[in-house]
Amino acid sequence: MKVERTTLDGVLLFVPEPYRDERGLFTRTFDAMIAQKAGLDPAAFIQDSQSRSRQGVVRGMHGRSGRGEAKLVRCARGAVFDVLVDARPDSPTFGRQTSVRLDDESFVTLYVPPGLLHGFQALTEVTDVCYRIDREHDPSEDLAVRFDDPELGIPWPLPAAMISERDRTAGSWAELRARLTG
Repeated sequence: MKVERTTLDGVLLFVPEPYRDERGLFTRTFDAMIAQKAGLDPAAFIQDSQSRSRQGVVRGMHGRSGRGEAKLVRCARGAVFDVLVDARPDSPTFGRQTSVRLDDESFVTLYVPPGLLHGFQALTEVTDVCYRIDREHDPSEDLAVRFDDPELGIPWPLPAAMISERDRTAGSWAELRARLTG
């Protein structure tokens, strides 16, 4: 497994090397020693969650206030277009975004440090996304920005389908930015 940096400060990709043969494949999806060498505390991740989405569904853009939340994200079934927006005012990449395809062929795991907004769009008929999170969920710390915010201009690859009420009514990036930097 190798570790790659992205264009956003602190965001990492853990890229495994699946072993494939006539039976199928075997791959490591997490390695505590490699995570530790990359600067993460593997014991800090205390909760695993999973979502299932249909093709076109967009989930996001979500984040957490306070101490934020770090997470490891991977796609266990299907494929997603995964997007991060840096919402850390003191970060050198504040306001910038990056995207990556996560799928069940490459098994790449995305490390999302605290303070970023995260969202994805399901690209396949059925998509399962697994999250390993470093904090218990506290709804009072939830942050959200509209997935179709014009200032962010996220290039979702498919027409958005089945948007939650929370995501449809989320505020703008400009509103959140003003709150974070004001």
